Amino acid sequence: MTTKKVENLIIGFGKAGKTLANYLGNKGEKTVLVEKSPLMYGGTCINVGCIPSKFLATAADRRSFSGESDAEYYKNAVLQKKALIAKLNKANYDKVASNENVEVLDGLASFKDEHTVQVTNGSEVSEVYAERIFVNTGARPFIPSVPGLEVGKRIHTSETLMNLEEFPKSLAILGSGFIGLEFAASYAKFGTKVTIIDQGDRILPREDEDVAKEVFSSYQAMGVDFLFGAALQQVSQDENAVHLSYTVNGEKKELSVDAFLVATGRQANTEELHLENAGVEVSERGFIKVNEHLQSNKAHIFAMGDVNGGPQFTYISLDDFRIVKSFLDNQGSYGRNERQPVAFSAFLHPTFSRVGLSEKEAREKGYKIKVATLPVTAIPKAKILGNQTGLYKAIVDAENNQILGVTLFGEESHEVINIVVLAMMTKQPYTVLANQIFTHPTMAEALNDLFGAVK
Repeated sequence: MTTKKVENLIIGFGKAGKTLANYLGNKGEKTVLVEKSPLMYGGTCINVGCIPSKFLATAADRRSFSGESDAEYYKNAVLQKKALIAKLNKANYDKVASNENVEVLDGLASFKDEHTVQVTNGSEVSEVYAERIFVNTGARPFIPSVPGLEVGKRIHTSETLMNLEEFPKSLAILGSGFIGLEFAASYAKFGTKVTIIDQGDRILPREDEDVAKEVFSSYQAMGVDFLFGAALQQVSQDENAVHLSYTVNGEKKELSVDAFLVATGRQANTEELHLENAGVEVSERGFIKVNEHLQSNKAHIFAMGDVNGGPQFTYISLDDFRIVKSFLDNQGSYGRNERQPVAFSAFLHPTFSRVGLSEKEAREKGYKIKVATLPVTAIPKAKILGNQTGLYKAIVDAENNQILGVTLFGEESHEVINIVVLAMMTKQPYTVLANQIFTHPTMAEALNDLFGAVK
């Protein structure tokens, strides 16, 4: 077996990996990019994550404008989603493969030693020796150990459900986190009867109670049912349904549905890498331990994106590229410690966005705070958009007037939150947003009223 020798080896075609591959290739450095599955060129976001899920969510929002039946409309949306993803997948491959200094290898990568990786593609096996190695293998849905719970046929993860062309008249979701809630909203709007099963006593336990209650009310209004304090005991399926056995306060209950979604978190894709052969340390959950420059305990092996245990968003993966680029160019003037406040948005009903601390977190950290809330019913643009559900909430440091955190549960919050991030990045006092002149009518102008209410 011959061993290919290159300067850089990247394992995983995610946002950080593909961006780094082109960057290194453009510098003239010989680079190999290994991807386990051709269906994942471009990574999680474009293939099985944010792009397809938001495409379906948008299609669900537009459902009322179609004259088709629920089943016809849903199937067409899935087929259009598949066509879009196929185009994006090919475009991502072509962009990297066209770089004369980058070679894309299909196959499963596993470490032979700290510089050598074996790539297996069916019966073909090759080896790559690299001076530097960058792991960008991402994460996958976690499947809890429950008798009969095996993904396939009518039992799905967030990745497989989006390929289901047969319209499910009923759907049960295990887990009431953001992933479960996103799919619950989309399928409820498509016309599916949705039931969420969770062992907890309320949704979003890490969020402030007033915000969580507002989200819960929104889902109740959509007709979504919640089974709290429910422990799943047994799962089975046949040609027609998935049968769920669960207990609530020791009482046995059963539910049968057309489809079942497991949305109980994600885990690192590291087992098949055999990192132990390279001496790379991982956490208890399998994520690669890294320093502020994203180096593992082996200085020439880096981990980028979801696999390093950081926030699991594609824009964080892109920022991980920036951190690695900074280290390679000038020994790391920009690292994790310099990262700006990171916002996130979950496409619930309406969109839920947050940056910084919640009220609960701020009090736990000992801050003296000012708190302001604003119901979305008070925002004129919400009336125009036809959805007045939601709540804006701001947390401010009472001692220096800096914004500690903001939660926006309302239409278009995924756009508005970026204005707050900019104010926090530049360390502006909250009064800047209270007095900014916004265009009208917009959801953003409600920041005037929100921060104007800070006392």
